[in-house]
Amino acid sequence: MPRVHLLTTTVLAICLVVPLGKNVHAQSANSAEVGQANAPDQRPAFPGQTRAPQPDKMPSLTKTVVADGLPHLWSMEILPDGRLIVAAKEGTMHIVTDGKASPALEGVPEVSSAGQGGLLDIALAPDFDTSKMIYFSFSEPRDGGNGTSVASAKLVESDGKALLEDTKVIFRQMPTYDGDKHFGSRLVFGPNQELYVTVGERSDKEPRVQAQDVSSGLGKIFRIDTNGKAFQGNPFIDKDNALPEIWSYGHRNMQSAALDGQGRLWTVEHGPKGGDELNLPNAGLNYGWPVITYGIEYSGGAVGDGMTSKNGMEQPVYYWDPVIGPSGMAYYDSDAIPEWKGSMIIGGLVTKGIVVLKIDNDKVVSESRLPLEERIRDVKVGTDGSIYAVTEQRGGGKSQILKLTPGA
Repeated sequence: MPRVHLLTTTVLAICLVVPLGKNVHAQSANSAEVGQANAPDQRPAFPGQTRAPQPDKMPSLTKTVVADGLPHLWSMEILPDGRLIVAAKEGTMHIVTDGKASPALEGVPEVSSAGQGGLLDIALAPDFDTSKMIYFSFSEPRDGGNGTSVASAKLVESDGKALLEDTKVIFRQMPTYDGDKHFGSRLVFGPNQELYVTVGERSDKEPRVQAQDVSSGLGKIFRIDTNGKAFQGNPFIDKDNALPEIWSYGHRNMQSAALDGQGRLWTVEHGPKGGDELNLPNAGLNYGWPVITYGIEYSGGAVGDGMTSKNGMEQPVYYWDPVIGPSGMAYYDSDAIPEWKGSMIIGGLVTKGIVVLKIDNDKVVSESRLPLEERIRDVKVGTDGSIYAVTEQRGGGKSQILKLTPGA
């Protein structure tokens, strides 16, 4: 991948050093999280489910700003030639070259950008090199409200200009709801060109219970083909009163998703006050929200009956209390930063940096944190092992794209 030209020559050597302190909800004496849990009486279901130890060795990294002054971004993808295609919350898409954003691409549909809505995730088609097809999710304005939708389009470039052609909505999360929260969403292509779509349950108490209802599209992971139809072999494809596109259910608001080295989907979803959780979602399984959770209501009360487990509902692989505010996620499989090989790299909105989970035998064996002083909305790994991170400012401020490379 060609190098992205640096916007600034100022670099900062970063060593992952997290101060230690008394762990009030400890699974490890040296966990990265040292704060008071919101639900201190809750207990993990198994050792290592929360507050894993920090790793013995931290990498030394250089942080470089490769683009500044961008609109409020939500996501990015790395194009084959090393440029970046980015989605802005307010509903515009741009190509970033040499640190500067192109004019907004024509062909993006109208989005509902109030609250947590906007232009959400971007995914390149597996055959993008030849097809030039991209897929993106967005909060779509509809009669009676809005909802998360997925569209496809062809990226066409000529005479120095880029636009989207043949844009069409291929999938709509239903039902429509009149709200401005918990749209999700991440898009991840699997190894057989299946498209995983993560969505939220719209937050409010009335609709959120539909996360448990397989006839509703709220709080689900969908698995569809490139035409938006249920993918062959989906668990509910022949079930009465169930949406055939559903892969798993009982989710809250998933804004992190990535494939691991085996081609399996992992997700991280926002909990309420506490209860962010890492899952390895399997076909047809129920992940519990809002019946079970390791979080509490923002008001401080219990969610439902305050349960953290129930028969027929899956436990998260890992959870956080307090929350990290998970956003974009990528699996790190490069030798460039050997300490992180085999880890999930997760953007932290609350922790204002990157959270790194080392995973072995489907269990989290260590957690480390890289402070970046900014809310991180998306992360991607370049072909050279560099890590790209999108920053955001609360209140709709400008975004940056950071690049992390090995060595001080």
